[in-house]
Amino acid sequence: FLPFLPLLPRQILLLNFLSDIPGTTIAADRVDPESVADPHGWDMRRLRTFMITFGLISSVFDFTTFAVLRLGFHAHADLFRTGWFIESTATELAVMLVLRTRRRAWRSRPGTALLVTSAVVAVITVALPFTPFADGLGLTRPTVAVLLALTAITFGYVAVTEVAKDAIARRQNARRAAAQAPSTTAPA
Repeated sequence: FLPFLPLLPRQILLLNFLSDIPGTTIAADRVDPESVADPHGWDMRRLRTFMITFGLISSVFDFTTFAVLRLGFHAHADLFRTGWFIESTATELAVMLVLRTRRRAWRSRPGTALLVTSAVVAVITVALPFTPFADGLGLTRPTVAVLLALTAITFGYVAVTEVAKDAIARRQNARRAAAQAPSTTAPA
């Protein structure tokens, strides 16, 4: 689909390094009281549903970003890579904050370290193309229109992820309630 690599190896390494920084603070994250009220076992069906659902959502937004950058902005290699670098980091940070809780993301306050490191990494990611390091990293200054489009895609990704998270939780709660309901058939 592309006549060039979407990200250079050094960009992938930097993206992984930056997005791992907030990940190191998850152990100190605040946990919602209802999440630790009673023990939970591993439910492979739930895990499979989670992986497929959020993997597909991520892929749809990846393809959307590709289309917007390539078809909407006719992005050359460096602009495409810059947009993809910013979008990949932003969505990774955002989805970590959304999926860390069963509540709406804005109704569950993350730990200070997670919130601060996520914000700092987001600022660094957006600022990098405007620094003297940009050329060495293969990045270029994106236009305001590109940054606005990436912001809109990120907010769309967060919104769809929240809706999917709620739908999965409702379906799992209904299954749980049905399994706990007394049987209506009389013994023979």
